[in-house]
Amino acid sequence: MIEIKEMTSESGLRKFVEFPFKLLNNNPYWAPPIIREELETFDRKKNPVFSNADAHFFMAYRDGRPVGRIAAIINWLEVNEQNKPKIRFGWYDAIDDLEVTEALIAEVEKVGRQHGLKFMEGPVGFSNMDKAGMLVEGFEELNTMITWYSLPYYHQHFEELGFAAEKEWVEFKIKIPEEGPSEKVERFSNLILNRYDLQVIRFNNKHEILEHVDKIFELINQTYSGLSTYVPIGPEQIAYYKQKYFRYLHPDFINCVANSEGEIVAFAITMPSFTKALQRANGRLFPLGWLHLLWARFFHQRAAFYLIGIKPEYQNKGLTSIIFKEMNEMFNRRGIKEVETNPELEDNKAIQALWNSYENEQHKRRRTYRRDLTC
Repeated sequence: MIEIKEMTSESGLRKFVEFPFKLLNNNPYWAPPIIREELETFDRKKNPVFSNADAHFFMAYRDGRPVGRIAAIINWLEVNEQNKPKIRFGWYDAIDDLEVTEALIAEVEKVGRQHGLKFMEGPVGFSNMDKAGMLVEGFEELNTMITWYSLPYYHQHFEELGFAAEKEWVEFKIKIPEEGPSEKVERFSNLILNRYDLQVIRFNNKHEILEHVDKIFELINQTYSGLSTYVPIGPEQIAYYKQKYFRYLHPDFINCVANSEGEIVAFAITMPSFTKALQRANGRLFPLGWLHLLWARFFHQRAAFYLIGIKPEYQNKGLTSIIFKEMNEMFNRRGIKEVETNPELEDNKAIQALWNSYENEQHKRRRTYRRDLTC
């Protein structure tokens, strides 16, 4: 018999967070999250997303042993302002037992019906800045710190339970030319800089980054507001994400382009790959986890492409050539030979076309699943 419990106490949420450490602990491709950061994500006093969202955290037990978990999430901005009667689900992990997944999904469905919602979709987080998508290809590829790892049977459970594929994301591995950016990229970059009177902004330290972070988030909202999946990021959430990700940022890995008035019109954020460091830390910053993460910031041969943003009026004008030239030169200086992209919607052909100038391989695919709520 399966028993479902809602985790509401601090100790209960810790059990929720620690469950995948038991399920995936021996998996060589999984990058464990930092437990403290996960707990802060679910803390209603610390995460400002709860001013516009509700969440319920469920765990499944069999014979007193934890066998699965799932979060049911309602983003009220999405429901009320974008008129999407959707309940989200995320942080799903379970043993290979369809009955367990079915019991967890039933709890999400119950919450959705209580609020008059019409369908469920996941796995997704609270907002676009959270992890999204269930891995359906690439199970033998290293996970990144900004994605969930999924065991091969996860998506099979959802398909057997009548869920339909909703959105598809793809990820690429890109080989960085050791000889530097091509002559074509270099020439085109200089042409665009001169044509639109642009300048490259380089950062020397984190304090300089902080001076521009709000503008970068503003540009994120402008860049992605046209996507049907995008929920705008408010000022309180911006402050929260600054604090959450600040320790991982390195000045060299943020590239910005400004116009003649000094206004940022394009940016790209990459990060050193923290996967191996997170595996060594195994969810804890202390006593030595922080040292592994610090080491990864400076000594690495792999990076993760996190986010790119371009002001709408500057899109399709070649500014990516400036960003790629800067990144290529920085990667060469640091000995980085390979970059992995963040998940991109499969139908976002404009982004995927950017990688055609490089040797690349699509090595992962993820998916969200949707099902209407039953009456």
